[in-house]
Amino acid sequence: MRSRYSRWDDSQDPFGPDTGLESLLDEMSEDVLAGFGPRWSLRRLQREGIPGAFPGLDDMRRRLAERRRAAAEQLNLQGPLDQASAELDHIVDLEREALSGEGGEDARFKETTLDLLPSSAAGKLRELQSYDFSSPEAASRFGQLLDKLKRDVLDAYFKNLTGSMRSLTPEDLARVKDMLAELNDMIEARAEGRSYDFEGFMQRYGDFFPENPGSLEELLKSLARRAAAMSRFMAALEPEQRRALAELASEVMQDMDLAWQMERLGESLRASSPGLDWNDPTDGLGDEPMPLSHAIDAVERVGEYDDLAGALEGDYPGASLADIDESSLKEALGEDAVRDLRRLKEIEHLLQRSGVTRRDGGELKLTAKGARLIGERALSGVLERIKRQPTSRAPGGLAEPTGQTRQWRFGDEEEISVQRTVYNAVTRSGGARPLKLSAQDFEVVESETRPRTATALLLDLSFSMPLRGHWVPAKRMALALDALITGKYPQDSLYLVGFSDYARRLQPAELAMQGWERVHGTNMQHAFLIAHRLLAKDPRPVKQVIMVTDGEPTAHLEDGYACFNWPPVSATIITTLREAARLARSGIAINVFMLEDSPGLTAFMERLARLTGGRVFASTAGDVGSFVIRDYVAGRTRKRSA
Repeated sequence: MRSRYSRWDDSQDPFGPDTGLESLLDEMSEDVLAGFGPRWSLRRLQREGIPGAFPGLDDMRRRLAERRRAAAEQLNLQGPLDQASAELDHIVDLEREALSGEGGEDARFKETTLDLLPSSAAGKLRELQSYDFSSPEAASRFGQLLDKLKRDVLDAYFKNLTGSMRSLTPEDLARVKDMLAELNDMIEARAEGRSYDFEGFMQRYGDFFPENPGSLEELLKSLARRAAAMSRFMAALEPEQRRALAELASEVMQDMDLAWQMERLGESLRASSPGLDWNDPTDGLGDEPMPLSHAIDAVERVGEYDDLAGALEGDYPGASLADIDESSLKEALGEDAVRDLRRLKEIEHLLQRSGVTRRDGGELKLTAKGARLIGERALSGVLERIKRQPTSRAPGGLAEPTGQTRQWRFGDEEEISVQRTVYNAVTRSGGARPLKLSAQDFEVVESETRPRTATALLLDLSFSMPLRGHWVPAKRMALALDALITGKYPQDSLYLVGFSDYARRLQPAELAMQGWERVHGTNMQHAFLIAHRLLAKDPRPVKQVIMVTDGEPTAHLEDGYACFNWPPVSATIITTLREAARLARSGIAINVFMLEDSPGLTAFMERLARLTGGRVFASTAGDVGSFVIRDYVAGRTRKRSA
């Protein structure tokens, strides 16, 4: 198998062949229609990812938590002291063994000196530095331990600082002091607005910083993270342990000027990075001895995991995927996690490039195109459940070919299908010549008329709709009907009217993002009133009202204000029926889809149907889309009679 790689040029699909805009719309539509909005839906998509395609932030946080737990399990807070103490005890034992084979007062005096050594590691280290070892092995191991502890302390403050040094000679320590002095001078110059030579500094001391920082700010940021890790480690120790470790470090680094320069740098780092976690004790669960620098490595790693987890959580004002550092993510979870993060970032870019969403004052909003695309996706789902309707024809209107033919009947005015007519004659005559046509050979191009229709869709927005699970299916139906009319019947018109205590006209994008209204009242009278005003001005010859509701009328207008009563009072019932009758007298058909079958709602709808000659359908939320779309299509196309 061969693979070919090329530079990214924005033409490649970051989601792969199986994930695109349609998949994103399918994932988002439920949230948007439920009223949560595109911002919440986008954030959920970024958290959960695309099922079967790529994981989201939640999966990254889970894996990161596992890495953090593993790092904490390796960290032994007491480890540096235990390791130093164990090695010092072993050195003393080697010295005692050598002294036991020697005679004389000098050997006995040394044994007494060893008996009087302090119990603390720092005290032993201090006394043994001036002790004259009799055991060459003990002397060698003590020298190695002292060199190792010096390296360890320096590396605890400056990660991998001593990596380029074979041994810590006085010249090496003098160079470290010079580096610290120049670094502190640069920090002061930066604070005072004076110029400084960072490039020259890196030329002289770049081997101390293998991460190769590109600026003083980058270097200080790295050093501050290290210093904060050291501070958190010390804060996690018991007071006695903290004092013992500080004394041990002090004994290792006896150079007062070096200690002063390190203290000076520490104060500058705290001042320059106050946002870092300096004093929160870290947690450690390990029990294996470890050098101090390794312990600080683990603390720093845990801190990086915590910072990365906070960025992945994004639970703060103005949070963005851009806040997630890709290099830290790659180091923690690998290249695959970076690729998944870029896919998650691409979701919003794709939605905006496709015109589905837009940023308005920092707020993510659904566009009219986005609402239409959601409606088209909903329509596709509805049409999959609807059997193909027979082609029909009605008098009047503009005739359009359906792509089918049928046998000619006397009086037909459709265009003759020459191809089918000749084919029929040839097959009937068996290819005899000359070819003769008969009446039974003729076929015509079937056509249908599309009478222009104006529809007012009245959608119940009252609080009972989401409580009973009707809200999202009803909105999906409305957007599907809008997509059907926009795409297949552009000569038709559709008015969306939402109603609760009051009624108002809505645009598709508004309806898509509309939440349910926590108000009392189902004001059908106001909805009928607005529908009458809208349809009266529409020039289309066929007019109809489609209402979708789950409750009987409980509010009506009095002096321009909504008057609510439960249970419904006669004034509400009479006012609502009067407005419906006014629609019927204007030649506007009324079709009602009931999502509940309560006795009160059923009785009211029966009265409305008798009074207006309208139609009432009992439906469930899951079927309302199929019912409305099927009825709309069937009502527009009538077979042409012979």
